[in-house]
Amino acid sequence: MTSDATSTGEPEEDPRPRASRDSSGATVSDALVERLGAWGIDRVFGYSGDGINGVLAAIRRAGTIEFVQARHEENAAFMATGHAKYGGGVGVMLSTQGPGAIHLLNGLYDAKLDHVPVVAIIGQQHSSVLGSGYMQEVDLQVLFSDVAAQFLSLVSSPDQVPMVIDRAFRSALATRSPAVVIVPHDVQSSPAPQLPHEHGVIVTSPRFTPSRPRPEASELDAAAAILDAGERIAFLVGRGASGARDDVTALAERLGAGVTTSLLGKPFVDEHHELVAGTMGHLGTVASGHVLTECDTLVIVGSHDPWTEFYPAPGQARAIQIDTDARVIGDRYPVEVGLVGDAAETLQALIDRVGERIRPWTTTVREHVENGRRVSAERAAVPADPVNPEAVVRALDERLPADALVAIDVGSPVYWYARQLHLPRGVDAHLSGTLASMGCGVPYGLAAKLLTPERPIVVLAGDGGMQMTGLTELATIASRWPTWSDPRFVIAVFDNHDLAEVSWEQREMEGEPRFRASQALPSVPFADVANLLGLGGECVSTPEALDGAWERAFAADRPYVLDIRTDPAVPLIPPLSQAGEKLEGMRRSLEAERAAGGEHAERALRLLETYAGIELGT
Repeated sequence: MTSDATSTGEPEEDPRPRASRDSSGATVSDALVERLGAWGIDRVFGYSGDGINGVLAAIRRAGTIEFVQARHEENAAFMATGHAKYGGGVGVMLSTQGPGAIHLLNGLYDAKLDHVPVVAIIGQQHSSVLGSGYMQEVDLQVLFSDVAAQFLSLVSSPDQVPMVIDRAFRSALATRSPAVVIVPHDVQSSPAPQLPHEHGVIVTSPRFTPSRPRPEASELDAAAAILDAGERIAFLVGRGASGARDDVTALAERLGAGVTTSLLGKPFVDEHHELVAGTMGHLGTVASGHVLTECDTLVIVGSHDPWTEFYPAPGQARAIQIDTDARVIGDRYPVEVGLVGDAAETLQALIDRVGERIRPWTTTVREHVENGRRVSAERAAVPADPVNPEAVVRALDERLPADALVAIDVGSPVYWYARQLHLPRGVDAHLSGTLASMGCGVPYGLAAKLLTPERPIVVLAGDGGMQMTGLTELATIASRWPTWSDPRFVIAVFDNHDLAEVSWEQREMEGEPRFRASQALPSVPFADVANLLGLGGECVSTPEALDGAWERAFAADRPYVLDIRTDPAVPLIPPLSQAGEKLEGMRRSLEAERAAGGEHAERALRLLETYAGIELGT
């Protein structure tokens, strides 16, 4: 009997299956880390905790993967998502059980909604206590069931680890979405599996081969016929055109088409081109509003932008959509022809099929683009109190290094980025696009810098986003920058003591005046905090100081924070050609604010009229 054997000191028979034993002393965590390496992972982002200590110990033992300690798991998740966006591979995040796991959710949803492949490895309490209401026990499979709908697995046996990791990566890459692997603490410390060739043991390989769908010739012919028949053609270009910049330009020139972009597609067109009208949507350019309002043919290239009220009206334009994912064809606009395929290859096939002819529309597009540039310049020149935020980005536009990478936090800076910054070829820029989560800016910038320490980084952040996550991650920057080959990491904080985007949304969408108790932000000396941490920084409170401040920031020998005192009264208004009726509601809300003695209301009313007049040319 087992009890007799134990009493005589004889070893008890190991109850684990033979496939789970390893005589070398390696653990499941060692096998997991080895598998991450097989997938080419050399960096993971996270925060420690007892529920994931087995994996962290294995990372230390292996010495082949860098562990990036964020100040909060949400920031680690943003970093992993940013890593995938800037690097094009899979971002990996790691957390403990319970609260640590919960904190990952925001960054995971950012990845899900922007279609970015990430893998989260999450610790869990011992298998034996699950279901008992144990300390920090959270039903992680329920918690992550939506955000990781494409792949979610609880590792209940050591034998599963290589297979689960392989499937997580393949799923993340194939579906461009988050995959979550939950590993209980006792499984992490179990002996590494040997995986013999026997029933019940699955041996997999760390390999992914992407598919490349191609449209049928008949579909390409049908699309070409629509393009040849169109008189006023517009493009809407999204992030799916990231490898098709020159092909977009070539087809647009051949058709004389106006080119607009989604927010995520902005880096992938030449915004200096005479046919490129800029970003669409509420935060879009004046030129994009006119092009989309007046077109009779729409070509959607790799975009799934949700701002459908800024598309052409349904029925106004015959539409063609190009995307690698058949599920999104016709998902935002009634499409006549759907082309499922790689953007570059599909555009090249269309170039070979369409005729080249002169369209009067092309002259109209050029006029809209020129007018849009005039509007941008005049808006940035409008005096404000103390600094016009559009002038901040316009000054950057003239000084952005040609090899920079840009991260934008969510809020009013996104408007100024969309309207005033023209990205040179090869300068990538990212933000939380569809989730639109504040706090992404500095974590994204850190991910970009760790990927390419030789390139300068620019972060555009509001004081709300900076207070939310940026201040904490300044500590991470301070601890890491001495190892960077290029120390330039410039954070521009649009410091207006207001959650400006939401204040203007209240006025526009709710017809309500600004609610000061919810919108006003406490004053934080951002540059002083940077200086205390050994970083550079200065406060900018006049428009005349902008040029010199940007130049000093890019010349600094360390990361630099520009605390720029911007005016919350500068209006965030949509292109009037598409949403001009909203002006009257904004006026009424501001008049109510003024009557109640609201701060900024009188100036905001004056600036609203000035901005509208600039756009209307009056």
